[in-house]
Amino acid sequence: MFGFILRRGLGAVLILFAISAVTFFLFFALPSDPARLSCGKTCTPQTLAVIRHNLGVDQPLFEQYWQFLHGILAGRHYGSTWCAAPCLGYSFVNHEAVTSTLADRFPATLSLAVGASVLILTVGVGLGVIAALRRGQALDKRLTAIALVGSSMQVYFVGIVARYLLVDQFAVLPQPGYNPITADPGKWFGGMLLPWATLAVVSAATYVRFTRSSMIEAESQEYVRTARAQGLPPRVVHLRYAWRGAMTLVLTQFGLDLGLFLGSAVITETTFNIHGIAQLAVTSVTDLDLPMITGTVLVAAAFIVLCNVAVDLCYAFIDPRVRL
Repeated sequence: MFGFILRRGLGAVLILFAISAVTFFLFFALPSDPARLSCGKTCTPQTLAVIRHNLGVDQPLFEQYWQFLHGILAGRHYGSTWCAAPCLGYSFVNHEAVTSTLADRFPATLSLAVGASVLILTVGVGLGVIAALRRGQALDKRLTAIALVGSSMQVYFVGIVARYLLVDQFAVLPQPGYNPITADPGKWFGGMLLPWATLAVVSAATYVRFTRSSMIEAESQEYVRTARAQGLPPRVVHLRYAWRGAMTLVLTQFGLDLGLFLGSAVITETTFNIHGIAQLAVTSVTDLDLPMITGTVLVAAAFIVLCNVAVDLCYAFIDPRVRL
């Protein structure tokens, strides 16, 4: 098991290194003047000269990339300003380290991703198991039809309609938005409830279909038939054997979705005015804030890689054959 974890960890490090190289090349090597892009819309010649010096664009490309990596691993100076590790750059638009801005926005994104994921897995996997156990019956057909309708919905449509009906029209739910959980847990929960429910309506439908099809396939496997032939109770056969074997496909999808929720839930955060990392990425593009764009891209990519590594580790616990 230790060897499996070590291999996956080293693979993740190599992938993150490759992502950093590609990101640096795209944003700093290809543009004719990356300092101009980093300066933003309101840029004076004096500020542009300072940014050129701080970014080191007059140095060889390899030296620039080495300074970029050094900043991530050990921090670096931008003129007289020290950017502590992991330094993903310095925003000359906000006059703040990119890491500090991302740290301020991360709690909102984390609240959205974790709460929605719990709701999605609970509803999606639960209904999918029920549909598989009632295969061909009326309940199965109803759940499949609901899943088909839900998977065809979009967040911006469901979110706007739900906000109008549940918040503005009938005042069933409070105004959506992020409030720090440390300040008021009740207000935090109330503000995130509608975004969680909206994501669950759209995404849980996919998990209903995945779980149902995986459970039906697992029910036909030899190890499940053997467990049933040994006289084990149906509950044990379904939940200990069939359900466990069906979770690999669901975990794969969940790893991708969780990484996307953490790094690029742009539509959801914009719909409910949640100031998270994804909305920060959109604002950075609008403001032509190149260091902030680079930081959000790297963080989003890191989330996806780390979530996939976590999924691989879950595979090893669910199916011991994966460790080989």
